[in-house]
Amino acid sequence: MQTMLLSTIAEVVGGQLADAPNPSALVKSAVFDSREATPGALFVALINQRDGHDYAQSAIANGAVAALTRRPVGVPAVVVEDVLAAFGRLGHYLVRNTLIDTQVVAITGSAGKTSTKDFIAQVLPAAGSVVATPQSFNNEIGLPLTISLADPSTRYLVLEMGARGVGHIRDLTRIAPPDISVVTNVGTAHVGEFGGRDKIAEAKGEIVEALHTDGLAVLNADDALVLGMAHRARSRIVTYGLDQQATVRAVAVVLGEHGKASYTLRTPEGDARVDLQLVGQVQVHNSLAAAAVAREAGLDVDQIAELLSAATTQSRWRMETHTRADGVTIVNDAYNANPHSMRSSLDALATMTRGRNQRAIAVLGRMNELGDDARTAHEDIGRHAAGLDLDQLIVVGGDEAGWVQKAASAAGATAVHVPDQETALHLLHSTLRPGDVVLVKASRGVQLQQLADALLQPDPETAGA
Repeated sequence: MQTMLLSTIAEVVGGQLADAPNPSALVKSAVFDSREATPGALFVALINQRDGHDYAQSAIANGAVAALTRRPVGVPAVVVEDVLAAFGRLGHYLVRNTLIDTQVVAITGSAGKTSTKDFIAQVLPAAGSVVATPQSFNNEIGLPLTISLADPSTRYLVLEMGARGVGHIRDLTRIAPPDISVVTNVGTAHVGEFGGRDKIAEAKGEIVEALHTDGLAVLNADDALVLGMAHRARSRIVTYGLDQQATVRAVAVVLGEHGKASYTLRTPEGDARVDLQLVGQVQVHNSLAAAAVAREAGLDVDQIAELLSAATTQSRWRMETHTRADGVTIVNDAYNANPHSMRSSLDALATMTRGRNQRAIAVLGRMNELGDDARTAHEDIGRHAAGLDLDQLIVVGGDEAGWVQKAASAAGATAVHVPDQETALHLLHSTLRPGDVVLVKASRGVQLQQLADALLQPDPETAGA
């Protein structure tokens, strides 16, 4: 973050200083967690599960210059009417006034946003310094926080943008107007909140409408709803995918050992071989989106292919793969789930074990926010899993898990429904054998990553045997 006077921040966000004897104090970072406050930080007092105002004094004690608050808190503060809106105004100011030479790369989509962001963040440093969204901080809280991590030397600011309704992405692009906008796909994530895929497409397309005429829209040519966003763009357009008409495309795609894809990257400037380190065919599209952005940044096709081939998993719980000492492989993909990503992960699991002397075991939890489509979507996943001829399917939780299990069993799969993670863990401990590959996946609210983590620990009943 470009160092700013506390008084300037108050002016920018439309706030008033309270209990601040030194308006000229210098602010150089922002934090939401008082424990992360360091000298020069601005503590942003949000009200979520806890009231951030209760931690303002702790933040100051840890070195923060001041807090951004809704009321005086007895320590130096910038008092505003709405803390989150004020922090957004600060983010916008930083983009417009201090990140003059920084290009904003904005990414959205129903699935693959974070993996695409991670690919881009590992490729673009060859063209200039990069700051990218940490983890999945892709909302009105995380966006200005990410912006605050950049400074005038930042060449590319890579921002993941999520939405739970029409207008959300528009609000985010007002904070950080994009120079390059990437849309990965339009699936069924949060379909219950949006009210249908057409509404999801309407919302995601706001990231394209936000581009200026000199900007670039990077669109998935294999998704009709994404490709249809082209008419909403005033900017140039580049497409990517497997379609022969795509500007940047993959040909001769092969899924090899452990489910990792290789392909020939084809661009108007030439071809190059890509051997991905990430699991799953879905990573082909995510890497192609990054290739399109890298091409715009001036990298040649050989550079792009080399960097994509070296890219690794950067964000936790997204096909995060670990092999235990006994040879059991745990694939933790429990960050989130929707029908599209669930199918992709199951397909990857089947590929990882196909033709090898290994068992494929899927441990699934519910998919949230599917509205009236919830039962059909869960049953479809059960049938999809059955069609992959997995060795075992374990579904964890309530009614939604039952829907998956019943549909899978009716389609001929070996499937079991257990009530909770503890039961699932006991079952797995009793049945796993060396060489097994276990996929763990569910929506974030299920917290199934806890089961994946537990599977990496020794079985307490056999550890001393």
